[in-house]
Amino acid sequence: MATRVGTRAFTLVASAVRLVASLVAVVIVLHAVFTFFEANPANALVSAAADVRHGLGWFTVDLFRPSDPRIGETINAAIAALVWVVVGNLVSKLVARLAP
Repeated sequence: MATRVGTRAFTLVASAVRLVASLVAVVIVLHAVFTFFEANPANALVSAAADVRHGLGWFTVDLFRPSDPRIGETINAAIAALVWVVVGNLVSKLVARLAP
């Protein structure tokens, strides 16, 4: 019985990791969409998405620098979102494998 509880706990943690990584990716993609369509940066939702992108997607800021900075930020944010999804899934699978 203890093994089943342990397995469930690891499964729950793995699901939580995947969920959090996916939610971060969604917000970063939302920022990419806002940037591409030139949303009002003073809007609270747009500002919050930009804060998440720059706080949790910092590793792709200025990765690509095409002539149009709007396109560059959209591509860089999309790459950050993809990294969050891939890493989140890998960590989730690793946690699930650690289950007793």
